[in-house]
Amino acid sequence: MVIFLGGFFMYELARGPLMWVAAVIFILEVFYRTIQLFLLTDKKERAYCPSRSIREDSPEERKYKTLISFQNSLIGKHPVMAIVSFVFHSCLFIAPLFAIGHSLVLYESWGIPFVSLPDGLIDLFTILLLSCVLFFFVRRVVLPRVKAISSPYDYLLLFVTAAPFLTGFFAYHQWFDYKTVITLHILAGEAMLIAIPFTKLGHMVFFFFIRIFLGGEFGFWRGNRSWSSQEGK
Repeated sequence: MVIFLGGFFMYELARGPLMWVAAVIFILEVFYRTIQLFLLTDKKERAYCPSRSIREDSPEERKYKTLISFQNSLIGKHPVMAIVSFVFHSCLFIAPLFAIGHSLVLYESWGIPFVSLPDGLIDLFTILLLSCVLFFFVRRVVLPRVKAISSPYDYLLLFVTAAPFLTGFFAYHQWFDYKTVITLHILAGEAMLIAIPFTKLGHMVFFFFIRIFLGGEFGFWRGNRSWSSQEGK
């Protein structure tokens, strides 16, 4: 009875106050990091080149530039890694966003209806994501060039990323004690949410900042900012 009450208390604490705390911390962290990134960049001044602005590239030159860009990209150099990364990031967003359990919580808490995907499809996305995490782990252990730059921090991030999905998979299939597993699932999700802005996981959020605001050949459009070379900024 005491164990049940303790488990029930932890579940309600994780589902209520801790969820709000994690959400507020996440929003504040993203806001702070966005301001920090702006302060670390400067307005980029473009040099005017009349001859270049008037002359258009020939079809052969455009084809050559496209080929060079492809060869220097991740999919050009490491196609397997590129495909696994694409599957991983896709599942990372789709599985939690369209899980029916999360849609029900959203509706029960705030009355907001949200679309959901079939459970079998979410299961498939979860398994694919966990397989990708396993691939990243084995890659860090097996490949010497990757192992040399890996640290406990990198393995911890893999665990933080996989934990919400693994516990969510266990909870849905009701493996082990459901109340314990669903509580661990919520806590793992909150831990990941808090960790995103100040870890390597932050690229999920700040990817768009880099592709939109910073000038670069792989940007969504021509950014007008560049990293500052001044010290102390």
